[in-house]
Amino acid sequence: MTSILRLIVFSLIGLFTFFIPITINGKSSIPLDHMVTWVQTTFPTLVPYYALMVILLGAIYPFYNKTWNKDTVTKVFSLLKVVGLIVAVMLMTDVGPAVLFDPNIGPFLYEKLVIPVGVLVPIGAVFLAFIVGYGLLEFIGTLLQPIMRPLFKTPGRSAIDAVASFAGSYSIALLITNRVYKEGKYSLKEAMVIATGFSTVSATFMIVVASTLGFMDMWNTFFWTTLLITFIVTAISVRIWPLRNEEEVYYTGTPIQEEKVEGNIFKAAWNSGVQAASHAPSLGKNILTNLKDGFVMVMSILPSILSVGLIGLLLAEQTPVFDWLGYVFYPITALLQIPDALLAGKAAAIGIAEMFLPALLVAEAAFVTKFVVGVTSISSILFFSASIPCILATEIPVKISRLVVIYIERVILTIIIATPIAFLLA
Repeated sequence: MTSILRLIVFSLIGLFTFFIPITINGKSSIPLDHMVTWVQTTFPTLVPYYALMVILLGAIYPFYNKTWNKDTVTKVFSLLKVVGLIVAVMLMTDVGPAVLFDPNIGPFLYEKLVIPVGVLVPIGAVFLAFIVGYGLLEFIGTLLQPIMRPLFKTPGRSAIDAVASFAGSYSIALLITNRVYKEGKYSLKEAMVIATGFSTVSATFMIVVASTLGFMDMWNTFFWTTLLITFIVTAISVRIWPLRNEEEVYYTGTPIQEEKVEGNIFKAAWNSGVQAASHAPSLGKNILTNLKDGFVMVMSILPSILSVGLIGLLLAEQTPVFDWLGYVFYPITALLQIPDALLAGKAAAIGIAEMFLPALLVAEAAFVTKFVVGVTSISSILFFSASIPCILATEIPVKISRLVVIYIERVILTIIIATPIAFLLA
């Protein structure tokens, strides 16, 4: 009985925090967003220094745990984290080149991206304990088993990875994917599909995108539309090159087939959730574990976001690089009659550097443009500031060139699917 109560009560608390809008001071948003707003408005002078402290710790961490020189990718990103720290110090001390203090560059990046992410991730991690720690994840994963193979050509157990991404983070999902792949339960092709098709940013990060674009008053519409489109795009991408042609080989050489759920699927899902809840640690321990994981994650991503984000914004504002790259997607955005079609194409192109940058670029654009770009920035999944290095850090053998191709395919497919929906909602 205790396990059933834990599953029901804790899951409902988690779902309420992330998905039920409430109105406070005239603003309708989910409770998690209200908490972040309260922290930022109550401690306006302390929050920037808190973000600076997180960036400092994040820049030191790879050298402290001696992982900075593990491989070329890690070396590059360890260096970028140091660059992020230098940029943060310059912004906080008002010392540095004039271009850095352009309101649309440094201050914009720090105030609209770095600080919200720095506050949101740890708070979000605390409440993720209610969603991922007491059986809801296993319940949904088991319930989705029958649709995974027909739709995505992956085993039923991959539903856990898909749910873990939206409920937790791509890094958590990739850890799960890597472990299961090494156990011989995923083939190379299945692992590639899961890593590039399910491991998107979590609901926590999606809130930052929605908030930047002014969509918190329609959060549930934005979230569920994005989730649906992401998985539709994944279902299509597994049927085209390069994913279609990936090899069905196994890390262990011999595959381990999963047990199929027999009988009543809802009963099996319920039993799976209750069993997970019965083995879960205490709430206090679970929250502490999630808080620690969330803080380590925010330490890892905040300096990278600042450095890669700054490079991306400087290239976007000061050079024609992303204007040129935007022409890759411009024929599609123009054909679909998206307002500011070239801007939308440019935003789609800049997303491969850092997934938050497209939202910053179109924050003042028309609704349709903002909606399409917002959905695309999440559905595209792959970006160089975090998710691509995470994938490269796994044991899954993958080429960067193929990841770039998959990114382009996902962007094009998302724009095509999201545009008519955006016009209907406008």
